[in-house]
Amino acid sequence: MSLYALLKPAGKNGFGYGSTAQDVTEGLSLSGKTIIVTGCNSGLGLETLRVLTMRGARVIGTARDINKAKTACDSVVGSSTGSTMPVAMELSDPHSVRAAIATIRADGGPLDAIICNAGIMALPTLEMAHGLDQQFLTNHIGHFMFVTGLLDRLTDTGRVVMLSSAAHMMAPTEGIAFDNLDGHRGYSPWRNYGQSKFANLLFANALARRFQGTHKTANAVHPGVISTNLGRHMNPIARWAQKLGDPLLMKSVAQGAATQCFVAVNPAAAGISGAYFADCNEAQPRKDSRDVALSERLWTESEAIVARLP
Repeated sequence: MSLYALLKPAGKNGFGYGSTAQDVTEGLSLSGKTIIVTGCNSGLGLETLRVLTMRGARVIGTARDINKAKTACDSVVGSSTGSTMPVAMELSDPHSVRAAIATIRADGGPLDAIICNAGIMALPTLEMAHGLDQQFLTNHIGHFMFVTGLLDRLTDTGRVVMLSSAAHMMAPTEGIAFDNLDGHRGYSPWRNYGQSKFANLLFANALARRFQGTHKTANAVHPGVISTNLGRHMNPIARWAQKLGDPLLMKSVAQGAATQCFVAVNPAAAGISGAYFADCNEAQPRKDSRDVALSERLWTESEAIVARLP
């Protein structure tokens, strides 16, 4: 546990920076619940998979290929009362996303939560696929396509949790550079990452509006700064600096998974929708994340992108 985690007090709900995924699910029985976790094979996704199955949930875990998903799911079965279902899904491949949706729909059961945990971060150079910046395609469009393809399977109290980031503050001034989604007007690893995370936040808010009048919820979360495989594309100097900061500021993986687990299953989060969480409590995002016109434009543009994907 970092020095900061020891010193920072808990929030209003009793949880905070130092809380772990096990802490926020302590005493809960998730037996009979089915929860999807994307990116289940490492880091926060694997810890979320482990803790939710430990509490009795049936977790559908997705990873880029079926072997990674199976390995992750098999690793938690012996220590849990829940069960798992591995599914292959490469978020940057529309065929793979559609296949994952079809597999989950064929399974037939209702979904109690979808935790959109998978993602890529700060690719050092522009990488494109299907005419889009790879970060925007993977982090936003892939999840937009996945979640909207399964909305009718959510239970009446179903929850959608979008893993955003404090890095959403690094998004362009206009929020989403709709005229530069392919990066042709310039690319910055962190600005483009921030844009994709801002898109996750806008999507959660737009989805929350569509859930109004129901008991379904959609929220975005910032997990904190954690040393995971997500940072594999960072330059060596940044990774060295990150390692130096570990004892002082960094969260552990168990602490990093806490906020998404809290928002997905803790009773205290029931009924909260359209919010942004950090350290297991509601926090303040960028002001323009509440811009209805901006989030609705992103929804419309996202639908158009999905419609023309192969």
